[in-house]
Amino acid sequence: MSAEADLVLRGRTGRAASLRLNRPRALNALNHAMVRSIDEALTEWERDPAVKTVILTGAGERGLCAGGDIRSIHEDARTGGSASAAFWRDEYRLNARIARFPKPYVAVMDGIVMGGGVGVSAHGSVRIVTERSRIAMPETGIGFVPDVGGTYLLALAPGELGTHLALTGAAVGAADALLCGLADHFVPYENLPRLLADLAVRPVHEALVPYVREAPPGELAGHRPWIDACYRADTVEEILARLRAHGARAAAEAADTLATKSPTALKVTLAALRRARGLGPLERVLEQEYRISCAALASHDLTEGIRAQVVDKDRRPHWAPAALVEVTGADVERYFAPPPGGDLRLAATPQEMPW
Repeated sequence: MSAEADLVLRGRTGRAASLRLNRPRALNALNHAMVRSIDEALTEWERDPAVKTVILTGAGERGLCAGGDIRSIHEDARTGGSASAAFWRDEYRLNARIARFPKPYVAVMDGIVMGGGVGVSAHGSVRIVTERSRIAMPETGIGFVPDVGGTYLLALAPGELGTHLALTGAAVGAADALLCGLADHFVPYENLPRLLADLAVRPVHEALVPYVREAPPGELAGHRPWIDACYRADTVEEILARLRAHGARAAAEAADTLATKSPTALKVTLAALRRARGLGPLERVLEQEYRISCAALASHDLTEGIRAQVVDKDRRPHWAPAALVEVTGADVERYFAPPPGGDLRLAATPQEMPW
């Protein structure tokens, strides 16, 4: 097998076909070759009547997938190339395909699941979390905006929980992922081997029954009062003001977190979430996210954010503009304009619209 083929390991056992992301040293970060490999496998298995279930897991002990290969995106952005736009086209198409896949798509969201890892898992029809799960869309910390359908998923979360998670980039555990609609079932980590073995011989709904448990208590349900009160504001500035004035310690901590994020990314993220609620199906939101991602590729904050967090790791990004008040409405609107290479266009039928 080629090195590229080794990045996603395919398997067949009984009625189940499996995909295993296989870049454990990079926490299974997705690159273009991996996206293409997953898509090719789904094409094959969709047509194969012997395949009843598809299972997604990640190699190594740390997690399913830490996101996209942002070092490559950083280099592409610095050199003015178009590789990232091509990657996002295929990645977002894959996200939509996973959401519409006609057979059970079981995503094992164990360990770290962030960014692009959410895209290949949280759109699946059966999403399993464990006590080790840590799920996040941390894009505002690198001058980016939640993508891979992240604004779609977070816009559907109860109240303003999705707004809180999108703006702060906070990671959640199993119970909070279930509460926010990012997952379906909690299965203790020790039960995963037996569950995966049973999926090879039994239908998904039967295989799950012996292993699903109630998740350990989460945190977000208890924070709903201040989260909903503060994040329902129309602007990031007002959200920050409400968080600082609320009095809850967790609200003040959220405000401190927001103060470290890219001001432009915060404003674009809030606008994207609000618009996602009225766009319709996942495909329309992915099209919006593609516009935003392409605009971010040409921005200062994306390259600077990746530099500070991943390349140099000094954790001291110099955002431009540096303050929320300096980010104008026109600055935000530029992220929603059609990209130079043309829009991403994805098919969706009226029956598939959940709104």
